[in-house]
Amino acid sequence: MKTNLNILPVVCLLCLCACKNGNASGLNKTKVAQDTIKTFTLPTIPTMMTVPEQRADFLVKHYWDNVNFADTNYIHHPELTEQAWADYCDILNHVPLETAQQAMRKTIERTNVDKKVFTYITDLADKYLYDPNSPMRNEEFYIPVLDAMLASPILEEIEKVRPKARRELAQKNRIGTKALNFNYTLASGAQGSLYQQKSDYTLLFINNPGCHACTETIEALKNAPVINQLLAQQKLTVLSIYPDEELNEWRKHLNEFPKEWINGYDKTFAIKEQQLYDLRAIPTLYLLNKDKTVLLKDAPVQAIEEYLLMKGEQ
Repeated sequence: MKTNLNILPVVCLLCLCACKNGNASGLNKTKVAQDTIKTFTLPTIPTMMTVPEQRADFLVKHYWDNVNFADTNYIHHPELTEQAWADYCDILNHVPLETAQQAMRKTIERTNVDKKVFTYITDLADKYLYDPNSPMRNEEFYIPVLDAMLASPILEEIEKVRPKARRELAQKNRIGTKALNFNYTLASGAQGSLYQQKSDYTLLFINNPGCHACTETIEALKNAPVINQLLAQQKLTVLSIYPDEELNEWRKHLNEFPKEWINGYDKTFAIKEQQLYDLRAIPTLYLLNKDKTVLLKDAPVQAIEEYLLMKGEQ
């Protein structure tokens, strides 16, 4: 669902209202005598801002202005706070990435006033932006959350071990960087590598044949006109890689893959054991250009189709 930034009252109905302290700039770590959390009040966008991009920019920067993050009552109202968080994550899609990342980090930093609130909000970030089952997962939005956690004075060093590991893994194969190379083996025993592919695009498809989501993705790729056309024109290579150990299972499903694809497995398990690629979500798709720069990371088939069509590959 995309938030309509021109109809702010609709968003207001979905979100939370300010606690009695009003502006979060006046936060103080005092206990609230009673539960006053009823609704959520969005910031008032200046009337002179009529362009949707301006309104979105203002909103992501001031979204939480009326929230007192020192008030732990918010934790007990997930029906309000979680909806507010989901709406916020959606609005981030309407501003430039750098703006979204700065706003996200500042949001997390503001929760440093109370550890319970900090943990609650970062858990929501995990659920919406990191969990592989979340339709809103977005690593580029999640990275500033991790950065804020690593810099937080509230967390003990032992509590920073997990975000540090996640941050290191997120840094690999980011959009705009070169994908990490690896070797693969075909059913025939022949070997190759990611960097040997010479087509304009390489679609790296790391999967576990037999899983329901993998089967759905295979079918979606088979039925994607732009992908089939680029395959026929030899402008795109689909490199399907199995990263696990059960080779008999992999061989059993080989006939499910188009013969135009390269279907291999990771004989040395480097992808998994060296964590070359993040495998928390299987299957995962990466679209690379000729130089193996990552264009799309962990993207759904539809996003890959849209990107190729936008580039005029039709």
